[in-house]
Formats: sequence, structure tokens, C-alpha cells
Amino acid sequence: MSSKLFSPFELRGLTLPNRIVVSPMCQYCVEDGVVGDWHRVHLGMLANSGAGLLIVEATAVTPQGRISPGCAGLYNDETEAGFARVLETVRAVGSARLGIQLGHSGRKGSTAAPWVGRGPVAREDGGWDVVGPSPLAFTEDWLVPEQLDRAGMDDIRDAFVSATGRAASLGFEFLEMHSAHGYLLSSFVSPLSNRREDGYGGTRENRMRFPLEVAAAMRAAWPSDRPMSARINGSDWVEGGWTPDDAVAYAAALKDVGVDIVTVSSGGIDPRQQVPVKPGYQVPIAAKVRKEAGIPTIAVGLITDPHQAESIVADGDADMVALARGMLFNPRWGNHAAVTLGVEVDYPPQYQRARPESWPPAKDSVAG
Repeated sequence: MSSKLFSPFELRGLTLPNRIVVSPMCQYCVEDGVVGDWHRVHLGMLANSGAGLLIVEATAVTPQGRISPGCAGLYNDETEAGFARVLETVRAVGSARLGIQLGHSGRKGSTAAPWVGRGPVAREDGGWDVVGPSPLAFTEDWLVPEQLDRAGMDDIRDAFVSATGRAASLGFEFLEMHSAHGYLLSSFVSPLSNRREDGYGGTRENRMRFPLEVAAAMRAAWPSDRPMSARINGSDWVEGGWTPDDAVAYAAALKDVGVDIVTVSSGGIDPRQQVPVKPGYQVPIAAKVRKEAGIPTIAVGLITDPHQAESIVADGDADMVALARGMLFNPRWGNHAAVTLGVEVDYPPQYQRARPESWPPAKDSVAG
């Protein structure tokens, strides 16, 4: 059968073989920002998932911008060398095109890994002071951020630019700016976390100003033939917060500064959020952004079934779909989706014998 999910997709000079994306997923197991053996195996595995694009997890542009002490960074020669060693292996064994997501944790930084408890990490345990648009803590138990002044904002913008240059030198083909989930750039655009009274607070246009400055600076530093994305929130899911209409305006402004595609996620800005979690719950917002902002979108959020993914792309709700937990649970999701949808895809030579047609008794169970 003909499958829209398995059709090629072009962004600037990059042609992807299909519309499946491995979403960036924090692993919380890095030493001093330097990725190592875990990422060599983890990313090497996902590079053979059948997805056309693999995006490396949220990677901090400064040490202070990490989410946890175990998060990846790209802010000095050591962190760049760590990625170079990992990517050498991943490229040797995998087929997916490689992208990286760059971000800054803002007021949600200096926190413990999820399996430790997510709470703030004290300075004596490797933690650090956090920053944000306003001195408002994520919760009363978390650290109160220092409000960024213009000099601090300039430093962070320049750090995004520096990391962008390092990502280009490493040969990443796709760049994503993290502006979702309540981290620094997301906290600037939301009225729940930004209470500034200067030109970077108040109106929606003012709140978007700093993230747009960062996006424009990154685009200028990123090779013109390589696509750039931004992950944005479609909703804060809190009354008085960021809305889908805001997401449309933000996506249109990002398009104007050279962003090629947006990943539409949501939440993470306020613990009062009431998220209507169900399969594909963020897809309608991605569809709205795609239609009203006139920019390609990547849909994400509990997309697990191949027929579901096919419908999202075929119906025009999004141009691509990104999977996270589904890929961790089934690292061959893309290959299995191809079987389910009746599509022929390439396998590594070492895995040719795994093709279902080579062992007919198992074909039905594989496809299911």
C-alpha cells in the first residue's frame, strides 16, 4: 500500500526518507555534560529504529542550563569531543539522519533525575543557582530564580549561538531550539512565569521577544542549507496561561525569523496544569498551528500505533510524528510500523534475516 508516513520529506537541503522522528529524551546519566558509553549504545540503537530522523536529547548551552547534573551539554571543548566520539559510532552503525535539541533549563534547572525524585539539588550536592524571566519558583519547594537582566540575556543568547556553531561542526543535520515544557525560553513566553515590566514582559509580543532573538541568532549561525526547528508549547493547560492561539502567533513569528518547522508539545510550566492525556492529545493543536501559522509541524504525545501515525500525516494534521516512550519500549518501531502498513523498507545487512517474509510463521504476530 501507499503510505504517507513512509513518504520522503524535504526541509531545506535535507531529505528524510520518512516522516518518523525519534523525539529527544533526557537520559540523566552524563558526567559534567560529557556524553559517553550510554549514549553510544542508546543512540546507536535508536539510529536503527526505522525512523528517518533521530534528535538527540535536550542539550544545555551552559553548565547552568542543564536540567540535572546528569544532563548533556555542548558548551566547551570537552562536551563537543564527547559528542564527536559518540557520533562516530552512531554514524557507523545507524541509518537515521541526526539532529540535536539545544536548550536552557531556566528555573527548572538544578534538579534531580526523575528516579531520584525530581526535587532541587543543593549546591553541596552539585547543584547551582537558577535564572528566569522573573523571580518566581516553579513550586514553593523549588529554587527561586534570579531575574535575568539584559547582560544575562545576552550571555545566554550568545551561548545558544556558540552551541549552534559546535553542533554544525559536529555535522548535525537538523537543529531544534527547546522552547517548551517550562524551561527558560518557554518561561519567557508564558504569562504564568513571566511577570516582567520591561520590554520583555506584559504583552504576548514582549514575552516572545527574547526567544525570538535567540531563534534569529541561532538561525544566522546555522548553515543555510540545514533545517532548524523549535519545540513549542501548544498550551499551558492552566487558566490564564499560554493557549493554542498564542502558539499560532509564536509559530508564525518563528517562521518569520527562519525556523522551518515546529514541534508542538504542551505543559510543564505550572504544577496546576490539567492535561487531558489520551492518545494523540496534542495533535489538534499541531493541526491548528500548521493551518493557521502556515508552517510545517511535528506532532508528539502518546503516538504509539502505526495506523494512528499514518492518519495524522495523511489527514494533514502534521507533517511528521515524533515518538519518545514508544521508541524506548520498542526500538524497532519504525520497522514494525512498515510491516503493519504494508511498506517495504531497508534493513541493515546484519538484520536482513529478521524480515517477516523470511520467516512466514511469525509474520502475523510481527505485524500485529
